[in-house]
Amino acid sequence: MTARGAAAAEQEAVLYRHYIDGNYVDPAGGAWLDSVDPYRNEVWARVPRGGAEDVDRAVAAAKRAMTTGPWAGMSASARGKILRRIGDLVAENAERLAAIEVRDNGKLLTEMLGQLRYHPEWWYYFAGLADKIEGGVVPIDKPDHFAFTDHEPVGVVGALTAWNSPLLFIAWKCAPALAAGCSVVVKPSEFTSASTLEFAALTREAGLPDGVFNVVAGLGQEAGAALVEHPDVAKITFTGSDATGKRIYETAARSMKRVSLELGGKSPNIIFADANLDAAAAGAVSGIFAATGQTCIAGSRLLVQNSIKEEVTERLVAMARTARIGDPMLPETNIGPVTTPPQYRKILDYIEIAKGEGARLIAGGGPSDAGPQFVQPTIFTDVTNDMRIAQEEVFGPVLSIIGFDDEEEAIRLGNDVIYGLAAGVWTKDIGRAHRMVKALKAGTVWVNTYRAISYMMPFGGMKHSGLGRESGIEAIREYLETKSVWINTSDEAPGNPFVMR
Repeated sequence: MTARGAAAAEQEAVLYRHYIDGNYVDPAGGAWLDSVDPYRNEVWARVPRGGAEDVDRAVAAAKRAMTTGPWAGMSASARGKILRRIGDLVAENAERLAAIEVRDNGKLLTEMLGQLRYHPEWWYYFAGLADKIEGGVVPIDKPDHFAFTDHEPVGVVGALTAWNSPLLFIAWKCAPALAAGCSVVVKPSEFTSASTLEFAALTREAGLPDGVFNVVAGLGQEAGAALVEHPDVAKITFTGSDATGKRIYETAARSMKRVSLELGGKSPNIIFADANLDAAAAGAVSGIFAATGQTCIAGSRLLVQNSIKEEVTERLVAMARTARIGDPMLPETNIGPVTTPPQYRKILDYIEIAKGEGARLIAGGGPSDAGPQFVQPTIFTDVTNDMRIAQEEVFGPVLSIIGFDDEEEAIRLGNDVIYGLAAGVWTKDIGRAHRMVKALKAGTVWVNTYRAISYMMPFGGMKHSGLGRESGIEAIREYLETKSVWINTSDEAPGNPFVMR
């Protein structure tokens, strides 16, 4: 079967099904959700509205795959070969998958295609890492004992992904989980499930055994909650808002699940007077207006040294006014629509909040006439760090400019938020760069660049921006348990059996 079901003659939208135990299946409740193209404002697909029964089926399949199926006894090297084949298939289907993501979330085709062409690198990296996770012999201090450590998969993983980059998050979460030997049940965002359901077919084509990779679509409070609460799920990995992350963390704790959370951000992008201002201004624009600001690492707080604040502000306003807003499928478009109606309304609400707090609007500030879910690239100045616009995640093309005098003030302002996902520093002073990197409380700090990512580099946040790391060697450790093994090599009986040796 394929991801797309046979639609009724009058049904123009593509009909998708869950992917469970190697097959595409209808939702147990018989209900579907509309997936709306944010640019055309029309239903283009329908995805299953899954619930607890669907999650039960998927988790049961994942558990069987880990205990009795071929996956359970497969060598790490063999797992790696399958992961490499998944990467190859994504590369072969990159254009098709990218177009589906644009229909689903409205982000630029240039960005989504760039992500999909880079996506295979995660599968290649973790394919190579699968058989490199070694235990170690411990030179133990106990006579006649041989001691070593081993690593085992943590178990069934529940992966909840966000709507802004669905397949990139699949790579970040599922490549290390599968390399570790886990099985996975994915619950994609109800707004952007289509590309994940299309991707599922590639895992089977690559030779992944049935039940190892499953997808249950649906609402967070239904399918998502059932997955987090399920007693046979050992680990939850989630990307989304900090408010939802807290609820997931609390729920998972009740059944002692392992948890990794990649949550929100209010990242400071800091420009010093000695910076290359052309590069810094371009980095500031990329940091907030790329992806229509719908990224957790958005540099939404631009901290600019006061001596150059006016000059930098003028540059940014001029660049914002040249942004091409429109069809995300066109290569010349710079800013596409906001993905969901609730997010669109939230962004506009924050613009009004900022005006009410006294921030001065100098660019944009409202809906764009490009379509029903477009927001103009918006810039506020005269922002103070205690304003809501500087403290709360907007997740849209809204920039707050905040002035500072010296390094000490830049560090204080940069760290004065509950988040700690990322930060940027623009300076030619290498000593200052090192001081800032050390002082800023963020999981990623970019110097003279912004939004750079790699499958080799760990990614994650401090404070309310989350727990754990994705990508890099650290990522696979999130899906492994360490087992300590003791072997007594002596034939002699122990002395007093009631005393710890």
